[in-house]
Amino acid sequence: MSVASSDTAEVPTVIDPATGRKTPAGGHGSGNITKLALGAVGVVFGDIGTSPLYAFRETFVGPHPLAIDELHILGVVSLIFWSMTLVVSVQYVGILMRADNKGQGGSLALVALISGVIRKSRWGPLVVLLGVFATSLFYGDSMITPAVSVLSAVEGLTVVQSDLAPFVLPIALVLLVALFVIQKSGTAKVGALFAPVMVVYFTVLAVLGIYHLVQLPHVLVALNPWYAIQFFMTDKVLGFLALGSVVLAVTGAEALYSDMGHFGRGPLRLSWFGFVMPCLLINYFGQAAMILGLDDASAAEAMENPFFHLAPENLRLPLVILATCATFIASQAVISGAFSITHQAMQLGFIPRLSTRHTSEHEVGQIYIPFVNWALMTGVIVLVLVFQNSSNLASAYGIAVTGAMLIDTCLMSVLLIVLWRWKLWQAIPVIVTFFVVDGAYFAANATKIKDGGWFPLMIGGIAFTLLTTWNKGRRLMRERMTEAALPLNVFAKSAHGSAARVPGTAIFMASTNAGVPSALLHNIKHNKVLHERVVVLTVEVQDVPYVEPAERYSMTELGQGFYRMTLRYGFMEETDVPAALAHYEICGGPFEMMKTSFFLSRQTLVPSSKPGMAIWREKLFAWMMRNAASAMEFFRLPTNRVVELGSQLEI
Repeated sequence: MSVASSDTAEVPTVIDPATGRKTPAGGHGSGNITKLALGAVGVVFGDIGTSPLYAFRETFVGPHPLAIDELHILGVVSLIFWSMTLVVSVQYVGILMRADNKGQGGSLALVALISGVIRKSRWGPLVVLLGVFATSLFYGDSMITPAVSVLSAVEGLTVVQSDLAPFVLPIALVLLVALFVIQKSGTAKVGALFAPVMVVYFTVLAVLGIYHLVQLPHVLVALNPWYAIQFFMTDKVLGFLALGSVVLAVTGAEALYSDMGHFGRGPLRLSWFGFVMPCLLINYFGQAAMILGLDDASAAEAMENPFFHLAPENLRLPLVILATCATFIASQAVISGAFSITHQAMQLGFIPRLSTRHTSEHEVGQIYIPFVNWALMTGVIVLVLVFQNSSNLASAYGIAVTGAMLIDTCLMSVLLIVLWRWKLWQAIPVIVTFFVVDGAYFAANATKIKDGGWFPLMIGGIAFTLLTTWNKGRRLMRERMTEAALPLNVFAKSAHGSAARVPGTAIFMASTNAGVPSALLHNIKHNKVLHERVVVLTVEVQDVPYVEPAERYSMTELGQGFYRMTLRYGFMEETDVPAALAHYEICGGPFEMMKTSFFLSRQTLVPSSKPGMAIWREKLFAWMMRNAASAMEFFRLPTNRVVELGSQLEI
């Protein structure tokens, strides 16, 4: 079998949780790898780590309840074990984590990696659309995860004292609102507590599970896949429907791949196999052992919330507090992931420029996007008020996750055959296995669409429409501008003698490398002057996370004081134009900001009947254009050195 090229590729950059600074993942001593693995426990595994609060329960009390007997209990816990092994350990940790785009993972990074090879083939656009749809589904997941996690933890209060039930919803809402309010101040200080709290949480999971496993070790026979098969053979329909709840045990698997760039492949694998996975499995088997050890009446009562019944009665309140802290951390990780995904999509041209604030002086990845934060908060509050409890929310949960998993399997198929060039007899069994597994999970969750699964699909559909409309609209706009563009070298010769030259530097921002920017044409038309040095600057975002300093810029001198310059960034980098220009003495000398003016084109779009997009999408694109953050903010241009010139454009 051919080896993935990524295993010998450039070592990814990671963020050291102790210092907050970016360092190479390779070359770490065992102590640093352990430290990174510890940090990953606090950041990456919150989502999958809080699944024991509701995953086992939902298979028995969800929309398609199962009989609480040995056949079904052993069958379900066997399904959980093999799902975690196949989906998380093999597909994500074993295969997809070997596919890094210069150290970065996630659907968009994988699409960027693949599209670089098959862009010109007929499958190229389809692969890009699949990645965009997976990203769109993530926004639905980002709303459901905080709602179901926090609600399931706070519901533990009813196990402590049943008359606290009326307070569950208000407490959950207060916690969730507080979670989104603190985002604007950053999570660097709070984040330092994440790893210790999650280590304690996972340790408690294991201790509670061991306590019950010791009393009924027989439950470990469910490690044998025969018990899952027997469950399906006995209850074919219910077995299939149960997959819709079993998959809740592996939600968050995609986080391992998406967050690979922050911690590195090795530390994530160490924390998963060495700590997180054993703790989770011990807890699931402990829940099964506890239920099997009770009489029928007690088992039915405990199954309403088996996680909290694992603890002795006098320790249930501390467990509720610990679980609430864990769900708070898990929700924080999902929200941060939404900021990161949005930033990548902006850089790759799928989302309009949004106001972005940096919340850490050291960690580049710690950002805050107000629009995304408040949109997610609104969605979460609506979810909690509409669905009322975690069981109802669990019905809505899963369809977005399994949809993204199925898309990742499609992308993995292209990866194995096109990029890694596995032989077909090697690749097909792997591809078929995961299409069957992920396809079955998706099909089982599709039955829950009417029970709430419609919500993440609706959010995903809206996001997909917005992302694809923006991407296509930008492409059409550039094509229209290029059609009427005058070559810059021709313009430079003709304009040199027809306009007065004034001291200083003028930088005209251009969206493409072809033609004269409209701001330059309007400036000479209305002001009838040119600066001594005129630079037409284009910022390009590459299909790689980071661009090497040697490849950061290219420049062409056109004569008469005219220059065409291109700055290149990776999709994980910040487009700080003044900072980049300060490093170079090019285009005739250094750039002094107090002697430099930036000219921006402000396009007013006019929908037309020209072929390209439907009128309603043209109007949607125009609305997105009007509400996008200004190029001045996006490129970090000094506010007192910017001039905007407007024009109209039909698309």
